[in-house]
Amino acid sequence: MSMFNTVNKLSVFTFKAVGQHRNISNVGFIGLGNMGAFMAKNLIKKGYKLTVYDINRTAIDNVTSAGARGAESIAEVSRNSELVVTMLPMNQHVLSCYTDKDGIISAAKEGTLLVDSSTIDPSVSQTVAKEAEKKGLRFIDGPVSGGVVGAENGTLTFMVGGAKSHYEQAKVVLDAMGSRAVHCGDVGMGLVAKICNNMLLAISMIGVSEALNLGKR
Repeated sequence: MSMFNTVNKLSVFTFKAVGQHRNISNVGFIGLGNMGAFMAKNLIKKGYKLTVYDINRTAIDNVTSAGARGAESIAEVSRNSELVVTMLPMNQHVLSCYTDKDGIISAAKEGTLLVDSSTIDPSVSQTVAKEAEKKGLRFIDGPVSGGVVGAENGTLTFMVGGAKSHYEQAKVVLDAMGSRAVHCGDVGMGLVAKICNNMLLAISMIGVSEALNLGKR
């Protein structure tokens, strides 16, 4: 192989790597609680232009002080982002955030990639994905393992459900918030993996507790 061809191939590789980051440089983040705030701040540290929203104004101020732009509504975040991450408490919050009249799906531009990192019922993610698809949007579920410490240190593991191509495009953003992102299958399968992980952890904790109790007796 000639030196020209080698340099040319390296240039193409570099362009693709840089382009991959640029394609999703404008990121939105909704849900700035104990986990979300640290996740959002890690995106800022990695150079992403971040627009954030939370129902708690103090939570917004906490992240804007680190360099994010605060939004007045979910719709504002959606309109200004190429990729939107949500980190919300429960099923109803996710459904409302995505499917309400002024929610993400109604406001986002066609082609926007949506990533929900909430730990919820897999069927909810599947419902949201279908509604998103009707509007020309792409959706994946990406719950995390690692807790608040992992969120702060950027060492979370993302378990992703959705189209492989969507996962691959989102991965560069997920890698900015964690140390590992694993594709688990179709939409909802990331949540299935997370729920199984939680169940195994609970069983282990129960086993340890029972063993300590037996030893004490």
